[in-house]
Amino acid sequence: MKARYFQDTDTLYFELRATEVTDTRDLDDNTILDYDAQGNVVGITLEHARSKIGSDKVEFEMIPA
Repeated sequence: MKARYFQDTDTLYFELRATEVTDTRDLDDNTILDYDAQGNVVGITLEHARSKIGSDKVEFEMIPA
């Protein structure tokens, strides 16, 4: 998984799987889902990310199984 923040557009993109996107659908006004050919969600775009997250800081933590 990769997370990318585009400061110029205040957009946060989560790439869940590096594969070809075959469909894109709006979940709501600020959230876009990317799908692969099998219908799996492979990416999530969050527009206006700073206001949605409520912070300038994003942290990721790996939790062991």
